[in-house]
Amino acid sequence: MKSVILVLVCIFLTACGAAVNVDYDNKTNFSQYTTYNFYPDIDSGLNELDDKRIMQAVDSLFAQRGFQKSDSPQFLVNFFAREVISNSRNTIGIGIGSGGGNVGVGVSGGIPIGGRVIDQTLTVDFVDAANDALFWQAIAEGDYKEKATPDQKASFYYAILEKIFKKYPPQSK
Repeated sequence: MKSVILVLVCIFLTACGAAVNVDYDNKTNFSQYTTYNFYPDIDSGLNELDDKRIMQAVDSLFAQRGFQKSDSPQFLVNFFAREVISNSRNTIGIGIGSGGGNVGVGVSGGIPIGGRVIDQTLTVDFVDAANDALFWQAIAEGDYKEKATPDQKASFYYAILEKIFKKYPPQSK
């Protein structure tokens, strides 16, 4: 019984994460790319503080994987985001009903809890610095609370970028 509950909890946790889609040039030799830097004029659509959070997370994750930040990089990292503010999808349901005989009547409604959330689509591009050609792209969707603290935002970006970079380099088939 405990193993069934554990399996259900694992499935639930993996289903709640950010969805990541990857596209890449299948003729690329990914092992040739060991040094990186960011595009000098990133227009991410985010505020400057979020840009810094993303850059710090990329630097940290790349350092763990052996990539070197360089003034003459082999590839450039670009990123941009699209955000939509929506009400929380968590609700408390309230219903009343009545029935008798073969007739039933009911009324129900949901009250949103948890405040509004920001649904974000983050796109990360890797561009060959020598010929300015896109060779890898990831698009991740996730959400965080509208009133998230700076630490919560940093954790959100780190977690979403960690999921993105698990798909780099692509596995050969």
